[in-house]
Amino acid sequence: MGLRETRSVFERKILRKIFGPTKEANGIWRIKTNKDLDELIKHRNITNYVKVQRLSWFGHTNRISETSIAKRIHKWKPFTGRPAGRPKSRWEDDVKNDLKKT
Repeated sequence: MGLRETRSVFERKILRKIFGPTKEANGIWRIKTNKDLDELIKHRNITNYVKVQRLSWFGHTNRISETSIAKRIHKWKPFTGRPAGRPKSRWEDDVKNDLKKT
């Protein structure tokens, strides 16, 4: 992002949810400032940041042992089919789209 570009209110709200509050030295919790949020994501585009994190987690789930709970949930297939109509986007679909775009 350029110096003059700003993040939307929605992006800031989501970032504050993701990173949570900051605990000061005196033990008081405070909401992160816009400057704190920019430093945490290193002034990167939030959409690209989320995609990178998603691909990182995908790589992690593929490397962990087959007995891990995260791996079993990732490999699990439900017994029932999906409802009729437009299918909802799944996490795995998002990962495949991210891989195609990179």
